[in-house]
Amino acid sequence: MMICRFNRRSVIAAACLAGLALLAGSQASAQEKLRVGKAVAEAFAFVPLDVGVRQGIFKRHGLDVEITSFGGGARLQQALAADSIDIGVSAGPELALLERGAPVKGVAMPFGPPVYLMLLVRPDGPIRTTADLKGRKIGVSSARSLTGWLAVELSRQQGWGARGIELVGSPPRTSLASIKTGQIDGMVTDITFALRAEQAGEGRILLGFGDLVRDFHTHIIYAANKLIAAKPDAVRRFNAGWFDTIAFMRANKAEAVKVAMAVLELPEEIASPTYDKLMPVFSTDGKFDDKALATLSRSFVDLELLPTEPKDMRRHITQEFLPK
Repeated sequence: MMICRFNRRSVIAAACLAGLALLAGSQASAQEKLRVGKAVAEAFAFVPLDVGVRQGIFKRHGLDVEITSFGGGARLQQALAADSIDIGVSAGPELALLERGAPVKGVAMPFGPPVYLMLLVRPDGPIRTTADLKGRKIGVSSARSLTGWLAVELSRQQGWGARGIELVGSPPRTSLASIKTGQIDGMVTDITFALRAEQAGEGRILLGFGDLVRDFHTHIIYAANKLIAAKPDAVRRFNAGWFDTIAFMRANKAEAVKVAMAVLELPEEIASPTYDKLMPVFSTDGKFDDKALATLSRSFVDLELLPTEPKDMRRHITQEFLPK
């Protein structure tokens, strides 16, 4: 009788283990693949994607997120239109492409004012104050990019009109080399690039654009219309995973900085202060702001992306998929 009882218990235990294995297998297979792009690989503002994946936060929302980095927002938007990715995190001014018919929609606002963008100048050069920038050549990623618009806005706020600063389009490393040789006088760049240049004695941060432009949506999460129509819940779960990741990063600086160091190849003395400066600017709810949308609308005309400002910016965005 003791042997029978033991065998019965063994059978029950084996059945339980088998059931748990099947459950784990079904949960793994239930993970829905989502192809997500970030405009560039190097920006701290896109690190939440990597943190969310590495911490398993998106998986807890049933998503297997595959990250692809692009060489700028234009390429990311092309990938969305071509159905190469499902969701993209990129610059706010790209909303202008939706006015021109791009098959995407803004589904969340992840990052507000452009706090992470800096104006870097030569450390021993003649530019000591903002007033010294009049008529100078400034490197930007392109004349029709976010960095280009920030230089235009700086010129306007100084009373020089939209063209008081000459824009020179080039990649960051090329711009830095041109600063060294005196071909250009400064560049608009990411804070981590700027801090590295300062550390190496190759540049000096003159100003931060977060102090210049306050009502702005630097980045927007874009979802392909095809995804929204076919899998609206996937959009909702992605947003939930993103904002859960922001909450995790705010509560766990060491872990967030560690991921940033690995992904961006940064030393801690740059990753840590970058975290301190940028984390407060990450949105915790993803809601769009009308004043910021109005500034974006004006940027479309400044960048010559549109001939006139859109009459209704809200038709290109939705808050339907934000966490309740």
